[in-house]
Amino acid sequence: MVAVREELDLLGVPYLVVDQRDVLNTEIQLTVNGGLEGTIRMRARCVDLAAVTAVYLRPYEPLQSPVVTRAGSDVAARRHALAVGYTMMSWSRITRALVVNRPQAAAANGSKPYQLGQIRSFGFEVPDTLLTTDPDAARDFWQRHGTVVYKSVSGTRSIVSRLKPEHAERLANVKSCPTLFQQYVPGKDHRIHVVGDEVFACEIISEADDYRYPAHHKVEIRACRLPQDIVDRCRRLGAAVRLPVAGIDLRRTPEEDWYCFEVNPSPAFTYYTDRTGQPIGLAIARLLAAGQQDAPRLPEADAESTDLKAQAAGLRGPQS
Repeated sequence: MVAVREELDLLGVPYLVVDQRDVLNTEIQLTVNGGLEGTIRMRARCVDLAAVTAVYLRPYEPLQSPVVTRAGSDVAARRHALAVGYTMMSWSRITRALVVNRPQAAAANGSKPYQLGQIRSFGFEVPDTLLTTDPDAARDFWQRHGTVVYKSVSGTRSIVSRLKPEHAERLANVKSCPTLFQQYVPGKDHRIHVVGDEVFACEIISEADDYRYPAHHKVEIRACRLPQDIVDRCRRLGAAVRLPVAGIDLRRTPEEDWYCFEVNPSPAFTYYTDRTGQPIGLAIARLLAAGQQDAPRLPEADAESTDLKAQAAGLRGPQS
């Protein structure tokens, strides 16, 4: 967020930061009635949401804001934080402004098996994958492929690790924890950032199973050039899944096959910028400055007015 703000400042683009740390002094009113109207007020500043041309979302869970946790059992504070958070997300789903990235588009990252189906449809190879709660199925998969990695099923970050003989007894634990197993694909990792039509490619040199957690392995990240068909495929993939900004994880095998593991809708691009100097933050800022390139149509059949007001008593969180 700081990196994008700095670039917006350099470009002279006006913007408003909706700071969740100040959520108790933030109010949103949103009305849907054949159109979309509303305002967002932060202390003395009030903005007409119709004037917003682009949005860059990096939200925390509403109740994780420090000001809310400090409020402890204050029910009014918790309700207000939930109301502001949920109303903001509702608006980001239906506004005609460009949104980086819309929640409904980013949701696919919450299911790796589903997302792998999307990826495969664009011509990338994907590793043979097993999602299971059956220890015997996991053992058979391991035996069939010889070398296997395991990871989380959802978008929650986990450390990708290889199964080793000392893990054999722990396979029984998958009975109570659905786990994703994948064939290990040898090769060289690449991170591709797609920002609108711009593509930034990095090559990662590392012997670690998960270069984000290198432990005792050295990691080198450098900018690189990709074959044009891979560049085009990444660009088409990002556009098709409605992600104006995406981090795509690829691996090139010694046989020159390109495997794709994930499309990240909220990439921590500064990790790569710091090591390569690639102007990814500037590209995002320019994309936001252009604005209004991702406008959905509002449903015409919805004739009744729905009023979503971010008031303490007006909205509850999801029921368990």
